[in-house]
Amino acid sequence: MQWEIVIGLEIHAQLTTASKIFSGSATSFGAEPNTQASLIDLGMPGTLPVLNAQAVRNAVKFGLAIDAEIGMTNVFARKNYFYPDLPKGYQISQMDLPIVGKGFLDITLDDGTVKRVGVTRAHLEEDAGKSLHEDFQGMSGIDLNRAGTPLLEIVSEPDMRSAKEAVAYAKTIHSLVRYLGICDGNMAEGSLRCDCNVSVRPKGQAEFGTRCEIKNVNSFRFIEKAINTEVQRQIELIEDGGTVIQETRLYDPNKDETRSMRSKEEANDYRYFPDPDLLPVVIEPAFIETVRGELPELPQQKRERFQSEFGLSAYDASVLAASRELADYFEEVQRVCGDAKLAANWVMGELSSLLNKSDIEIDQSPVSASQLGGMILRIKDNTISGKIAKMVFEAMADGEGDADQIIEAKGLKQVTDSGAIEAMLDDVLAANADQVEQYRASDEAKRGKMFGFFVGQAMKASKGKANPQQVNQLLKQKLDG
Repeated sequence: MQWEIVIGLEIHAQLTTASKIFSGSATSFGAEPNTQASLIDLGMPGTLPVLNAQAVRNAVKFGLAIDAEIGMTNVFARKNYFYPDLPKGYQISQMDLPIVGKGFLDITLDDGTVKRVGVTRAHLEEDAGKSLHEDFQGMSGIDLNRAGTPLLEIVSEPDMRSAKEAVAYAKTIHSLVRYLGICDGNMAEGSLRCDCNVSVRPKGQAEFGTRCEIKNVNSFRFIEKAINTEVQRQIELIEDGGTVIQETRLYDPNKDETRSMRSKEEANDYRYFPDPDLLPVVIEPAFIETVRGELPELPQQKRERFQSEFGLSAYDASVLAASRELADYFEEVQRVCGDAKLAANWVMGELSSLLNKSDIEIDQSPVSASQLGGMILRIKDNTISGKIAKMVFEAMADGEGDADQIIEAKGLKQVTDSGAIEAMLDDVLAANADQVEQYRASDEAKRGKMFGFFVGQAMKASKGKANPQQVNQLLKQKLDG
């Protein structure tokens, strides 16, 4: 039997606010346990929550960016359940009237095609604390620093039909929230977490199968692996005569398996009701327009501009616009050197290789955009060749200064004096007289292969400093003449 996969994602993005969603407690990562939890976060009697205006602004930004309906009146509700790291016994969230309604996101797949994925809603809520199970001699500890941290939960329609589509969607959300500046997207620190809702159905069947939710997946690689593993489990279970049970599961990357966590609750199990301590949030049209004016150039707009303004290919534009930091870096390199194609080649080539090898982000690059742009200028004015430029780039990465300083200190300036190059070529040809005779006695096809030998000898003799174009031109004249 042929099976169709149906996937919907719930992505929790931690909003970049200095304080929590309903209190003045800090939200910085890495503090000592339970040092950033106030009486409000703990739900102590007599305390009242006060909504963080920046969290509302961030949510509206996201809604506008995905062309969604904005809930001009949205309501906070209490989601009631018991868990050790939920000190109030309920989570303040939104249910019937969320701040962001239906919208959409266009994702680009590996084959270059674009698919539209619907966004059902995005609502504001507070995070829970964290249970710690290590180093407690068989006991668990509770860290409530995260309790009350503002989250935007982004719920997709079940529009994705493969794990790769789900990853493309998650990456697009990740890029968008970072462009907007509403979330740092740090998955390792839990700033962006994903719940994957997965089901299978016979090909052609209209009704959805029973879904399982894979909770708190924190990397793109694990999203793909977790979904594929769960799909295989469900298919094998059904084909063996079993039945998929709606439940919440966890993915174990070490064993590459999902395992049951708890039965999947429905909304009525949480006994949602409007929070009596929080009034409905009424958003004025003027506020919407103010926020709209704060929107940056979004990823799709930037990709289109890179193609039209700089003449980049769709692929190059897509890679460079993938993150706001990388796009800004590229544009600064281009501004300094005035050559978009060379700037793109170096940013996507040597720079990306350096970052990958060093396992660092673009904002940690040891080579600044102005330094790289300055080096490309030296390639353009023939001060150095492309080959020597790689040596200069490595030296810049090692902190030896900018391109001009390194070229001067290491004596790397390219030889462009025709007379000096001709003299050097004469010496090379004299030292390889037999090969010269073979070259001149050969047909065109063999000459092409042998020509590379002479170029190599010439560049070796000049220690890579001779201008390659001049070497090729003058060498051809001498050999063919």
